[in-house]
Amino acid sequence: MSIRWQRLLVAGCLIAAPTTVGTAPETTPTPSREFLNTYCVTCHNQRAKAGGLMLDTLDVTNVAAAAPTWEKAVVKLRAGLMPPAGARRPPQAAIDGFAGSLEAALDRAAEAHPNPGRTEPFHRLNRAEYQNAIRDILSLEIDAGALLPADEVSYGFDNIAGVLKLSPLLTERYLNAAQKVARLALGTPAPPSGDLYRVPDQLDQDVRLEGMPPGTRGGIRIDYFVPRAGEYDIKARIGRGIDYDIPHFIGEQTLEISVDGERVRMFTLPATPDDDLNIERQVFRAPGTARPRNVRVDANGDAIPDEAALKRRTLDDNWAFRIPLQAGTHEIRATFLMKTDAVSEGFRKPFLKPYIGRGPTDARETREGASLRSLEIMGPLNPGGPGESQSHKRVYVCHPASAQGSGEASPARAGEAACAKTILTKLARRAYRRPVTEGDLKTLLDFYGAGRTAGNFDTGIELALQRILVSPSFLFRTEFTPVNVAGTDVYRISDIELASRLSFFLWSSVPDDELLDLAVQSKLHEPAVLERQARRMLADSRSQAFTANFAGQWLSLRRLPDIVPDPFLFPDYGDTLALAFQKESELFFDSVVREDRPASDLLDARYTFVNERLAEHYGIPNVKGVNFRRVELADDSPRRGLLGKGSVLTITALPNRTSPVVRGKWVLQNILGAPPPDPPPNVPALEENGNQISKTRTTRERLEAHRANGVCASCHKLMDPIGFALENFDAVGKYRQFDENYQPIDNSGVYADGSRIDGLTGLRQVLMNHSPQFLANLTNTLMTYALGRGVEYYDAPAVRAILRDAAPQHHRLSSLIVGVVSSTPFQMRRVES
Repeated sequence: MSIRWQRLLVAGCLIAAPTTVGTAPETTPTPSREFLNTYCVTCHNQRAKAGGLMLDTLDVTNVAAAAPTWEKAVVKLRAGLMPPAGARRPPQAAIDGFAGSLEAALDRAAEAHPNPGRTEPFHRLNRAEYQNAIRDILSLEIDAGALLPADEVSYGFDNIAGVLKLSPLLTERYLNAAQKVARLALGTPAPPSGDLYRVPDQLDQDVRLEGMPPGTRGGIRIDYFVPRAGEYDIKARIGRGIDYDIPHFIGEQTLEISVDGERVRMFTLPATPDDDLNIERQVFRAPGTARPRNVRVDANGDAIPDEAALKRRTLDDNWAFRIPLQAGTHEIRATFLMKTDAVSEGFRKPFLKPYIGRGPTDARETREGASLRSLEIMGPLNPGGPGESQSHKRVYVCHPASAQGSGEASPARAGEAACAKTILTKLARRAYRRPVTEGDLKTLLDFYGAGRTAGNFDTGIELALQRILVSPSFLFRTEFTPVNVAGTDVYRISDIELASRLSFFLWSSVPDDELLDLAVQSKLHEPAVLERQARRMLADSRSQAFTANFAGQWLSLRRLPDIVPDPFLFPDYGDTLALAFQKESELFFDSVVREDRPASDLLDARYTFVNERLAEHYGIPNVKGVNFRRVELADDSPRRGLLGKGSVLTITALPNRTSPVVRGKWVLQNILGAPPPDPPPNVPALEENGNQISKTRTTRERLEAHRANGVCASCHKLMDPIGFALENFDAVGKYRQFDENYQPIDNSGVYADGSRIDGLTGLRQVLMNHSPQFLANLTNTLMTYALGRGVEYYDAPAVRAILRDAAPQHHRLSSLIVGVVSSTPFQMRRVES
């Protein structure tokens, strides 16, 4: 052993190295200045200023004085990014030892001066939380996206308090939303209104869709809320071409419409006569007209109106009917009956997504037949009473027997007031997420009285409900500093505030009665009670919101509907595949939570979830049908873990090709939590091949030329090897051996720590080697989402404590979630300075 290594051992670098991120070091020596001078200061000094970092000016015996800098250094060391490839690098044990000593010193400093951070005192409900809160308070499913604008995003999430402001325009939207929600919940009589449901153009209409009966294809499924019993008109429209013509089909097309599983109407589109199929047609645009019209060419070659085509436009004009519906939610489905061709369609179906023709009359034609364009529902007509919908039952916990007029005070009116007080107390307690005060009730009863005077009991309740839904106590989660802790640095938040933090973290909604009761009794903060409640809530179906909102944003799944790959390069891609990508990833993440699996399974799990369409895309055999099922993967399968999922691979690609840079950056940022710095201004874009017929360059060759610029090289040598390892997946996640230029793919590279990467298998092994940093980043991300604020350097000691406590449970994802809930930043708050 060399003298230098003996000195490093004596300095404690190797002795302090933890075996896992969750194992607290037995000794906590001071970080070694010799290690720092040997491997770090050579670049990060006052002269070179590499990365703007000057470590020669920092005192390793007092890390608290520069805690933000040292925490960043820990991340780089744990991720294997420093010292960089090509620089002098000690064994990994020495790096881990130095990082461990830094962490221990930082943790000691944090223990002496705890800082739980400070959340915003006002935290507005975002759109998803508003929708879920209405569901849980009123038993009413609404589409908040139709009522409220999209929320701002910060730190990767749309629940960050700092950007959830309330503008005058948004206030107006909330007022309108409260009006509509209250009327729907109570079944208030209103003029008939219509709802139009459009079928996405790229949704496959040739196969049975999930939720549809066997023997059908395409269509749409709607959970339609009927606020008041009455008659409703339902109208279906067939997909058309750009000249508004219904395409021609050899066989007749039959559309079935059902309500709550019972067929209520069938419509048939007759087959096109053979004579009409053989007519030569062309588009003729008359001078000065905005819309082309169909014409025929007569024997003399002159254009004459095509009466058959004009008549075909009206074939679905009478596809409408009226049906009585009771108050409540009804499942309405419109779908075509599947018909089997006598001759195999294999040679006529070159693509896997719906054929969208490029001609004027076939722009919505599918391979099997007609497609559904839209379904419109109008009502109520001839409305009856409000009935007994779930929302009506939830509101009216009592029913006073009284006159409906205004009139003078009477015992009956007194009975109404008592019932109104009971109703509003129950609603406000759930909506405000705390016990209701006399002041709260007085305000609500004043609104009730104004409505009762202008109308009847129901009018009063509706006006008071509107007031609840625009109250700051409903729209905002508030956390104010108590008077009795003024002058102290930190304090524990109340159990009422803790209940809201917990419910919005795991359910994106209001606390239920059990959680709120424990908070009122001041028992929720007790460690055993809090953990039991967190695990109960994770097991509840409402925790699906955690998967949809946390995983959907962390993994960028919400971007999938906006991804539009080049249709000429990727003709198989469509909404059906995009939805399958998203559902696969959600089911996969949800399984790790619900099956209480180690969080590292997100990187390396040997299973996934597919249906027939996705299995065909992945090349997985023996999977049939539209329903998703769990499939086990081989050890060498490229689909293991998150990096093998089509969703991740598609959102990290460009519309026309892959991008090793984008994919590499995504892994560094979302998996390791060590994003590269933003590129400097005026960096030239990657040179494309253009329309060259020969001498095309591969993506690797073009990136190597790009890295010749010294300004670009430092970041690209971190990102590119990761991205090259994923080059066997094209821009829509399909596995391949050759790139878009028909060149063999070279997926090899060298990670920043010197580890060799050979494709996804090699990259997965590198990430597993640095799984402690992945776990730390995942916990950081969970903390950001749970707190509604960005995680700062002073939160890092709490993150390490969570990981140490979760180590005996093998860092199961549930243990990380419980650790976040039990942590100091989640339960405490800093007084405003």
